[in-house]
Amino acid sequence: MGTTDSSRPCPGPAPAGAAVPPSGLLDLLSVAAVVLDSEGRVVFWSPHAEELFGYTAAEALGRFAARLLVREEHWDEVIRLFAEVTESGADWAGAFPIRHKDGSTRLVEFRNMRLLDELGDTFALGLAADQATVARVERDVALSTRLVSQSPIGLAVLDVNLRFLTVNPALERIVGLPAAEYLGKPVGEALSFLDVPAAEERLLRVLETGEPVVDRQVVCRPPVDPEHEHAWSVSYHRLEDSGGRVLGLAFSVIDITERYRAATEAAQARQRLALIASASASVGTTLDLGTTARELADVVVPVLADVAAVNVLDSALAGRAAPSTGPAGFRVLAVSAARPEEVLHAYGPPGTVTTYDSDHLITRCAHTRRPVLLSHTTPADLPRIAHERAAALLAAAGVHSYLAVPLVARGEVLGALALKRTHHPAPFDEDDVFLACELASRAAVCIDNARGYQTQRHAALTLQRSLLPELPSVRPGLEVAWRYEPAGATSEIGGDWFDAIPLHGDKTALVVWDVMGSGINAAATMGQLRSATRAFAELDLPPAEALCHLDHLSEGTAQAITTCIYCVYDPHRGQCDISLAGHLPPALMRSGHPARLLNLPAGVPLGVGGVPFYTTTIAFRPGDQLALYSDGLVETRSDPIDVRLDALLAALSATQRHDLEESCDRLLAMLRPPCGEDDVALLIARARD
Repeated sequence: MGTTDSSRPCPGPAPAGAAVPPSGLLDLLSVAAVVLDSEGRVVFWSPHAEELFGYTAAEALGRFAARLLVREEHWDEVIRLFAEVTESGADWAGAFPIRHKDGSTRLVEFRNMRLLDELGDTFALGLAADQATVARVERDVALSTRLVSQSPIGLAVLDVNLRFLTVNPALERIVGLPAAEYLGKPVGEALSFLDVPAAEERLLRVLETGEPVVDRQVVCRPPVDPEHEHAWSVSYHRLEDSGGRVLGLAFSVIDITERYRAATEAAQARQRLALIASASASVGTTLDLGTTARELADVVVPVLADVAAVNVLDSALAGRAAPSTGPAGFRVLAVSAARPEEVLHAYGPPGTVTTYDSDHLITRCAHTRRPVLLSHTTPADLPRIAHERAAALLAAAGVHSYLAVPLVARGEVLGALALKRTHHPAPFDEDDVFLACELASRAAVCIDNARGYQTQRHAALTLQRSLLPELPSVRPGLEVAWRYEPAGATSEIGGDWFDAIPLHGDKTALVVWDVMGSGINAAATMGQLRSATRAFAELDLPPAEALCHLDHLSEGTAQAITTCIYCVYDPHRGQCDISLAGHLPPALMRSGHPARLLNLPAGVPLGVGGVPFYTTTIAFRPGDQLALYSDGLVETRSDPIDVRLDALLAALSATQRHDLEESCDRLLAMLRPPCGEDDVALLIARARD
């Protein structure tokens, strides 16, 4: 405890027999002591008696007290009372009018008692205090007692050892414990449901410094209602007597639970609105199914749940109707956790398919299309929440509340969003159900869009890959390598295509197309042009003439604009005839020289019509390389095309001496951005002996 300074000690209990500082109450009452002999003469006169009656000891000693202090009309009464005390030995207490030295009359509160010495002589001791002072003290004490007992504010008094001395009824009601559970006990024992070390530290600081703590909010779960949080406004101040001696602490508690809950509910309402706004902005930013599921899982953790899992019915991903009864297979597309190390490994990698029986809660949620809420989970509930291994891990993580809400979009159930609380102390309630359903409803539309896009993208990619040729890597006098990379997940499949067509006389036609547009239509148009190109190539038409026929054919297709580069290599003549239809020029690499773009007539895209095409012949001898590519390899939104073409030439020069297969891989790694927004078709040919 210590002391605040040398003049204001803060002692603990005094050892047996030791003197303790006086109470300030006697000083406040200024009690006077007067002793009379058996004749009624004053034989002892205290300093307080001089203060109370006005006479000095020299003036009072040896005189009859009645003649000195009482007016004549009260002599008989005071003599009678004096005789009763000295003869019977009974005490007398009461107020009596006394004449002050200044001539005034004052009511003085007396307690008179008989004294006997060792010789048997009788004396009378009178203890006296001003009656007005006594009445004021009595009134203050009575008022304080009433205020404490009837106050709606919880009040307690602690001694310097932080033990409870007094507890009023209001504090008993607020905490839910009778006074007997407090009195004589230290704070840490009586209020063990609080943060005891922090509370004791604050109390000791107030005791030592005298600086009060006022209106500090404390949130706890008191014995009166251990299932719910309560809020108190607590204040502490040091108690001192009139002489400055530290007596202990006063402890007051105001129950502000209703105000706290109203503020909490308002904050939660704002938080829910913010969460919905955040979900609207952050869920569905792409058409990738896995990304959309992760965005949903991440947005609800940790604001709404400690663990969130997005489970999509495997049947929905396959385009089949969801079962309404029996077991159901769920594909876990995303899991998010506030403490990942505790639970993420319980779910396996994203995309894992798990089949749950009809009695599992997530299956019930999907079958009924209604939320499933377990405010308080028990060990018996966990096998219905997860499979055996995951249930054990969730139990170890401390799952205590569970909520599953269906993912329904356009009348079709897609799966369920499963939420769990492990460290969040409050269980899920109806407000949480409403919020989770709102989030799931919005997210389900995004998931359905991503699912539809994924289905269409898969169909287009399958169609496009089925149309890509199976090229021989070696032709007479020519070595060929190629690569095709579809667009990234954020864009649709395009219509890029390449081919190496064997011709009569050991010649080879090298073609790269780029059909404008995307999706299945672009892939289908590419298939039509592929067939037409192979047919015209079989006629051994010059490149410009072949492009002219293809231009007329393109005018009738849905995808009217298509760029193309058409080359015919003749190994016997050591030359290559090249025509462009609005396509980027090929790059030529000769041994010992850097790569360069060929300066060719660009032409116009197929489908424009009415514009002639031109053929340029170049020498193409053993060791020379020609790179044909679609614009997806070099075009980006951030860089000028000239910069990107320079980067292409630099990459080609750096890989010129490599094997063609390795050159293709290196070019894609150096130039192709992650998740590129356009298809890439790349074909590299090298003349050989």
